[in-house]
Amino acid sequence: MLLRLFGHLIFLNFLLTSLVESSESGGMPQLNPEFWFSQIFWLIITFGVLFIVLSKLILPKISANLEARKSQILENIGAAEKQKEASENKIKEYEKIILDSKNEAKNYFNKARGQILKDIDKKRKTLKNEINEEIKKAEKEIVDLKNKSPEKINKIVVETSSDLVKQLIGVEVNNSSISAIVEDISKKVKEKNYGI
Repeated sequence: MLLRLFGHLIFLNFLLTSLVESSESGGMPQLNPEFWFSQIFWLIITFGVLFIVLSKLILPKISANLEARKSQILENIGAAEKQKEASENKIKEYEKIILDSKNEAKNYFNKARGQILKDIDKKRKTLKNEINEEIKKAEKEIVDLKNKSPEKINKIVVETSSDLVKQLIGVEVNNSSISAIVEDISKKVKEKNYGI
């Protein structure tokens, strides 16, 4: 503050002195050789003070501000790089979690699919066995019916024939004679149709 006040006083003194001298001589004092030494002296003093003020007060503040800005920018860049690395790590973690989840879901799906296929295969085998048993039973019944049916048919034919003869003629016929005739006819039909 004192230095600033001193600088203003010197400038004001120089200005007033220049005005007074220029008004007395009527010419330009800068071109008058008798004032050159004093002008050079004041020029050196002025620029010296200006240099001292700039180098001791203003330039350190400017350089301090520049250093503060530079350090702040470097800190911001460092923080941004750390955040970038952290976000990349998080992205890698999330991608790993997603990949692990996909693999786990795929494994679970394959396991469930395998279990379902085993269950289906087991049920298919059980159903196939049941169907085969039913087919065997049906074939056995068919064979039994085929073997017993001629006897039953012959029996029915004998009963029906004896009833018809009784109704038509009015005489009761012996069942053994009708049965012999029916067996004879059925043998002929078998030979004709089946070649037996």
